Amino acid sequence: MRLTDLLHPHLDGVTTVVDTTRGGLRLEPYLHLPPGVALRDDRDNDEQPVTEGELALLSYGPDAELHGSEDACRAVLARMRPGARGLIVFGHRGFELPFHRLLDDLVAHRCQVLRAAPLDYVHLHAGAVIARTDELLPPHDFFGRPVPSDGYVTALRIADEYVFADLASRSLRARALDLERTVEEAERVRGAAGQDGVAERLATAVREKEQLAAALRAARDRVDVLQARVAMLEGSTSLRVGKALVTAARSPKRGAARLPGELYGLWRGRRRSTGRTPDNAPRPQAGPDAPVDDRFHLAHRALTAAPRDRLVMAGVLTAATAEDFAADVVVNRLLPHDGRLLLRRTDPDVLVVQLSACTGDGPWWQTGTGIAPDLDRTLAELLTEARVLERRTVLWRDGPASTAPGLARLAWDAVVDADTGVRLARLDPAVEGRERLRELFREDSTRVRLSRLARLAGAPDPLDERRVAVLAAPRDRTDVARLVGQVLGQLHRPVEVVVPDPAGLDELTAAGVTVRRGQPLAPWVADWTDLTEDRPDTLLLDLMCAQEHSGADAVGHTPTADDYVFVPSLRPLLVRRSLYMSGTDPGSWSGQGHRLFAVRGKEPS
Repeated sequence: MRLTDLLHPHLDGVTTVVDTTRGGLRLEPYLHLPPGVALRDDRDNDEQPVTEGELALLSYGPDAELHGSEDACRAVLARMRPGARGLIVFGHRGFELPFHRLLDDLVAHRCQVLRAAPLDYVHLHAGAVIARTDELLPPHDFFGRPVPSDGYVTALRIADEYVFADLASRSLRARALDLERTVEEAERVRGAAGQDGVAERLATAVREKEQLAAALRAARDRVDVLQARVAMLEGSTSLRVGKALVTAARSPKRGAARLPGELYGLWRGRRRSTGRTPDNAPRPQAGPDAPVDDRFHLAHRALTAAPRDRLVMAGVLTAATAEDFAADVVVNRLLPHDGRLLLRRTDPDVLVVQLSACTGDGPWWQTGTGIAPDLDRTLAELLTEARVLERRTVLWRDGPASTAPGLARLAWDAVVDADTGVRLARLDPAVEGRERLRELFREDSTRVRLSRLARLAGAPDPLDERRVAVLAAPRDRTDVARLVGQVLGQLHRPVEVVVPDPAGLDELTAAGVTVRRGQPLAPWVADWTDLTEDRPDTLLLDLMCAQEHSGADAVGHTPTADDYVFVPSLRPLLVRRSLYMSGTDPGSWSGQGHRLFAVRGKEPS
């Protein structure tokens, strides 16, 4: 909720808003006061009372230099007179709000809290509207309208609501404590089981095994070389002449008589060996020390050598899941025979094992069921390899765990119990409907599922591709208020607003929206230069839904109200940043090969 949504319903009868805040917080850019209501800066006056027809601005939070102190807030409460109102903004989050510290002072100074609500800002998280009164006032509903009741009925309503609210809050606190104890117990069980120690010992054993295997291969290669050299020496003429001489020397009577003939035969054989080899003679084989190409040549896999701006995944995935994921991240499908090598070569951010890939048709069929122990062993080796590479391992459990119980016995860094989401490009908008597309886009799309995985792996978030920059040029306070209202009202909120002058847009900054000069940095650009145009809160949401469904470079409206079709021309409302920065005329975009997608501007009646 914005501060204006909380404040404006309570400005009836108010002619002056008095700023009594302390610290560095300035609330003026958040107020957007209507005509007839003036703002008076009273931060340096600690004595002037706040009377009927005036509304005091108070602030209180953990950072006294920014929000102001608790004592300053109490001092303003003491200055309020009957008929005066106040708005207290808190820097504390809702579950940390120390309202009990102000409750006694509110009662002592006869101040009734009419409404309290959360605020959607970076450093302001809650607000409450109060009134100085000598009689009990009727409470207000969620929309700020007073509930018709008075006297004893009002007291009963407030008392009953307090009891039920306290019951709900105590239930939530008990549930939170139970979850904390469950997490602590799980950590103790994991520590007792020594899963991390087992994994480390297994990784050490695998490394030692590989080192011993490498040493054994080197020893065998050395033996082969030595055997080849021995065979070469045994067949050499010098050795044979030496053997003949030694034999003749040992038996002079018989050996000396045969020596000339043996030497003549060696001489003739050497002449034949140095001659030309006939064409039909067998070719000599390569020596044992000749280099042999024993590399494992892989089929093409997706990888990138540039600085990573996308999640890189290695996974045991079904073909359909790999295709859907590949639209947003780099996917390398692992097979049983090349998984370990591919894991080392591609250096992924995360190793994902999908349960459906282990229970359905495919190379990993029956993994984890106990029927294919060789596949179970191969998968365990993949997980060990990933731990050696210090990569996260995730089990994507998109089916019943009982279908592959062996997977649960492996050591995973995280387990995702959800389906793989819906890729919007596979849907028919005419069948699903606009509301269904919005719901899938925000909650159940493949990109949302991958965002959770990216956070687990500490990799770039795929949802960053949905960031939108708004270009505007407000000329006066009315334009500023309209721009702030349209931006913060969007269901798919922009991440940045680019304006010539950021003055007066502090509320956008407080709401987490970057305000600056220069060129847009977000992947998508929306031109809102004309601030007189009415823009519904679903505008950017519908445009981004259409873009993610189509993969277009620009999305907008056409005079004929085309809906979810590619068109040769349109009025661009959402444009890819690279296309917008090119400066080319929108009328030539289609001719240059850019894809233009039309979406209806208004809901069908």
